[in-house]
Amino acid sequence: MPRYRLTLEYDGGPFFGFQAQGEQPTVQGAVERAIAAFCGETIRIHGAGRTDTGVHAASQAVHLDLVKDWAPKVVMNALNAHLVPLPIAVVEASLAPEGFHARFSAIRRRYLYRILNRPARAALDLGRVWHVKAPLDVEAMHAAAQPLVGRHDFTTFRDAACQAASPVKTLDEVEAWREGEEVRLAFAARSFLHRQVRSMVGSLVEVGLGRWSAPDLAAALASRDRAACGPVAPAQGLCLVAVDYPPNVAK
Repeated sequence: MPRYRLTLEYDGGPFFGFQAQGEQPTVQGAVERAIAAFCGETIRIHGAGRTDTGVHAASQAVHLDLVKDWAPKVVMNALNAHLVPLPIAVVEASLAPEGFHARFSAIRRRYLYRILNRPARAALDLGRVWHVKAPLDVEAMHAAAQPLVGRHDFTTFRDAACQAASPVKTLDEVEAWREGEEVRLAFAARSFLHRQVRSMVGSLVEVGLGRWSAPDLAAALASRDRAACGPVAPAQGLCLVAVDYPPNVAK
């Protein structure tokens, strides 16, 4: 039974996240229905990241097993045809290397958060950025973020509904920089807690606005208390931009 690896791009706005949830519209449910329409098989696909409601993806990795040995290009084109008019596209398809699992083989997920930092609201990027009117001190945000890197108990930045067995995670990278009218924040880790990135972004914006200092953010992390978290950033600014795999299962 061949295993296929797909790369998906999607606008998370119309969906209740990636993971199937009964009758709610989800990315996983939409792709599985497209597979059934294409080849008649009712299967479960597996994604590298369970993006939340409203969160986007530029490079979500998934795998699926089909009975028939289809050419990857046929699978990609057929699924794209059946996904119209939903904002989901299969941008790459290949036969998966032996032992590949979209979720468990991944060694790192990379997220990008975009903030439109200007007085005027978004028009062209509506639904894809968080609009913050007041000027943000991006240098202060970047500096305050660096103590988050490493292995920590991230209870402060963990949503109450998080089902992870432990609040301890290792954050590999955090970067904050400005590109024109946008402030961008990049995060990389093997795995994240539920709403961890959005919680960290919201607290870093407090630093950028001058409401918090870098020691305030460090104290919030050390408190291991969800009540110490700043406002949680909205979903629309967040995008899963890459999933890294070790060389033995790389493309």
